[in-house]
Amino acid sequence: MKPRVASLAMLLSIALITAACQSSGSLGTVPPLEPTPEPSLGSLPPDSTPEPTLPSASAPPTGSPVTSPSPTTAPAGTSIVRAYFILSGEPGVEGLVPYLFEVPKTPAVATAAMTSLLTGSPVQRDGYAPISSAIPPGTKLLGLSIKDGVATVDLSGEFEAGGGSASSLYRLAQVVYTLTQFPTVSSVLFKVDGAVVTVFGSEGIVLDGPVGRSEGEDQRFEGQLPAIFVDRPASGAAIGNPARIAGNSNEFEATSWVTLLDGAGRVIAHEVTTATCGTGCRGTFDQTIPYNVSRAQWGTLRVSAGSAVDGSPQNVRDYPVWLTPAG
Repeated sequence: MKPRVASLAMLLSIALITAACQSSGSLGTVPPLEPTPEPSLGSLPPDSTPEPTLPSASAPPTGSPVTSPSPTTAPAGTSIVRAYFILSGEPGVEGLVPYLFEVPKTPAVATAAMTSLLTGSPVQRDGYAPISSAIPPGTKLLGLSIKDGVATVDLSGEFEAGGGSASSLYRLAQVVYTLTQFPTVSSVLFKVDGAVVTVFGSEGIVLDGPVGRSEGEDQRFEGQLPAIFVDRPASGAAIGNPARIAGNSNEFEATSWVTLLDGAGRVIAHEVTTATCGTGCRGTFDQTIPYNVSRAQWGTLRVSAGSAVDGSPQNVRDYPVWLTPAG
């Protein structure tokens, strides 16, 4: 009887392993630096960040780069938050880039996003331009409240210390973009050590009340955006299939190119994107792009545009994304 029991146990183990492999579907083997899903918490649709609750001044534990292999949900007991850093490059390429962090689950996601911005360390994959922050080390979140579309953020004195005008504008832009990702926030009022800031930094940047993103007539942070700014997906995110690529650009005739490359560098999708405005003005774009891969793998999202002179690629910006076969 014992050999028969052992045989049955072995068959059952094989069946369970087979079922597990089938349930994992097209995710494939997770690489050492796992892909990060776009925020998809609760009933919220993919590629959106949850609406913030009124957060307390106390910040949650330091955020860390997202390490979940799942393309749709965060691990139990955690939340995914988005913060904005700086992807290096030439003029027209350097600028803000979204990055995702995994944090302990909290209803105060705006506070968690700010804490990740101030203390998190983005991990960039080999072969891609580095990601950095202009916010001085040691900057602390002293308070955050949201009312009538305005997020009032109170930061410690380190936030205003050192750096020239470029650094100061970048650090302001990082905070503004991190907080205005939420649908209930349209602008940010800055405080430093409890006092409302009207003139920021040694370069005397005037802040005449709450400030928002570079939209409409307010182009305050135009210089902190690349020529083609992809707001979704974030760098290092799992993009799904088809992939949704959304952002804004200021290119000749409002035209840019979106290209997906697989892990071997082969082009698997290439589409022309037309923004709502261009040639001297910044317009938005939002496009869904299908692609074909045989297995889950790291790939590259590339955006670029054709030169108005000879059509050659310019303002080429790459960052890693996690690709999966179509469901």
